[in-house]
Amino acid sequence: MRSYPIHIVILLCLLLLAVDTATFFYLHEILKMLKSAYLVISITALFWVFSISLVMAILILKIRLDAVNPKRRQRLISNLYGLTISSFIPKSIFIIVISILYFTNYSFNNSESMIIIPLFGVFSGFLPFFVIVYAIFKAKYNFKIYHIDIVSKLLPKSFENFKIVQISDLHLGSFNYKYQILERAFELINKESPDIICFTGDLVNNYAWELEGWESTFKKLNPEIKKYAVLGNHDYGDYSEWPSEIEKQNNANTIRNFLKNVDFNLLLNEHDVVSIDNENFAVLGVENWGNPPFKQYGDLKEAIKGVKHIPFKILLSHDPSHWSQEVINNTDIALTLSGHTHGMQAGINLKNKQWSPIKYKYKHWAGLYKHKDQFLYVNRGLGWMGFPGRLGMRPEISCFTLRNDKG
Repeated sequence: MRSYPIHIVILLCLLLLAVDTATFFYLHEILKMLKSAYLVISITALFWVFSISLVMAILILKIRLDAVNPKRRQRLISNLYGLTISSFIPKSIFIIVISILYFTNYSFNNSESMIIIPLFGVFSGFLPFFVIVYAIFKAKYNFKIYHIDIVSKLLPKSFENFKIVQISDLHLGSFNYKYQILERAFELINKESPDIICFTGDLVNNYAWELEGWESTFKKLNPEIKKYAVLGNHDYGDYSEWPSEIEKQNNANTIRNFLKNVDFNLLLNEHDVVSIDNENFAVLGVENWGNPPFKQYGDLKEAIKGVKHIPFKILLSHDPSHWSQEVINNTDIALTLSGHTHGMQAGINLKNKQWSPIKYKYKHWAGLYKHKDQFLYVNRGLGWMGFPGRLGMRPEISCFTLRNDKG
């Protein structure tokens, strides 16, 4: 909420009140069917108490944001996001549906229509409400493992069936120190028995204090598995106000040290070489590189120095925009692993087809993409940010099996 000026927040509150007023106008038709005056008064009171309380909570939090403890502030903002969305979307759908029904049935001025229309409208409002509740309380931690084969003629024979697990966008602050939930995801990773694990950025929402207590959880990942990491746009502290540049840098250093302390090889425009039986492939990692307004800290030319001669290369780059801007046609990097989009945490998946509004912002937003002999995979993220839920876009663990096309 800090990023929005007060007049925008006030306009949002007025919009919420306008939607609630329109909703109650139609709801009043249904309340007329109830014989109990006490029940009518109770429903009316609950409706407006919730509506006014939500608006007041948004305004108070905006005004007093600086005075709220940062840990509590983050939890409050997440809860308000959830309440606002679970209130606004179902009511908006209710208004649209019932308005259409009333309009199309205007000439059918009979008692049957006047009963069916409001009840159908209520159903159209309650259905998305329950879907959103499911997204918030169940789906956001309903981890899904995606198995993907990467077939490349550049892969050395020694790496046939080599297994890589990718995780991305943990946003640990959003877990509210529910360590056991992430431990469950790490158990799933260990069961896959990967050869290496790659983390593609956004460890935190903003602050290093979000890492408190998480070290023991990360230590539950199999210590024998080699691990690599890069930073995401949220790992630099760019979305917070700092008393000084030194404090901002200390925050960033703490995040970097955490990754190193939990045995991740943090690649900051660097590379590493994985070897089996005198054959190699290279793992490159760049700092965050995104289209403006996102910062471009990444330096791919620096990361690739010294490994241009290695045929099979994997790049870890948080933002998938980097792939189309600097990777394809400019390098021979076989596989790029990214995250960042979260799949907008909302979408539709039907067999092999998927859709999300995020596709109108990012050309590559979830899953596997190919350009000639180069691959990009965009992980949907393991955590969440903003809206405290996932709707049709489950948190993801990506498991890749490398194959030679002659294998």
